This record gives sequence, C-alpha cells and structure tokens, in this order.
Amino acid sequence: MSLIETIERQESLLVFKSFDENVALDIGQRLVDLALSQKAPVVIDIRTSDRTLFHAALPGASPDNDHWARRKSNVTLRMHKASLRVGELNRARGRSVSADIGLDPMDYADHGGSFPVRVEGTGVVAAITVSGLKSEEDHAMIVTVLEAYLGTG
Repeated sequence: MSLIETIERQESLLVFKSFDENVALDIGQRLVDLALSQKAPVVIDIRTSDRTLFHAALPGASPDNDHWARRKSNVTLRMHKASLRVGELNRARGRSVSADIGLDPMDYADHGGSFPVRVEGTGVVAAITVSGLKSEEDHAMIVTVLEAYLGTG
C-alpha cells in the first residue's frame, strides 16, 4: 500500500460521531501528553476555519512552528485532506504550493502534520495539527492519538 493509500485509509477510518470544544480539549491534551512523553518539541493546534479550539507550544518548539502549523492547517481546511496526502499528491503531479495552483506559500504548506476532523454525516469541520518534527512524524503523532481516541487502532 502506498503512502497516499495509507493516508486515504486513515482519513476514511478516523471519523468522529461528533466534535466540539470538549473533544478538541481532550484530543489536544492527549497530544500534549504523548509529545511530552517523547520530549517532542512541537506546537499542537486544533482549529476550525475561523476559530482556534486548542493550542499548546511545548518546550523546544519555536515561534516558526506556530507559522508552520497555521499553514499546514490551512491546507487541510481548504482541501479536506491530510496535509501529508496533499503534499504527496502534489509531488506525484510535479507541482508544489504556489501561485500556479492558487495557493500562496506564505499561507499554505503541504507538509505532513495536519489531519482533517471529519464528522459522520457532516464532513470536515476542523484540522488537528502538529508541527516541530519531520512531516511523517508529525502526521503519525496525530494518527496515534486519533486511533486510540476513536478505538480504530
């Protein structure tokens, strides 16, 4: 199974029955706990298209990680796909985030670490983002927590 197929499968399985501020707080805290246990210098951000629901900057993370988190979550919220999948699809097509495809690289980043919050019967309502590790590690941290939370792992 290719990386793109793996991510598509994760997106189809990791679907919420409902999602609100309390769920965002729970998921955010679980991500903080996991990151602290790994001493991961990351920023964790959960947001809708117009509102931040959870944000934490852990020891070792830099202000630049906040900007990366915003740019990656913008990709997820616009494309309704994990930012890692968008990046892999772009690379397979020989393109990147640029004005050529209508995306300003100052506002969008197709690197791994943002995952769509998909609600059954509704669609994508938010993005969960981790920034500070390698693309696939940021992505994997989110998937690990969501699999445990949703009972699909």
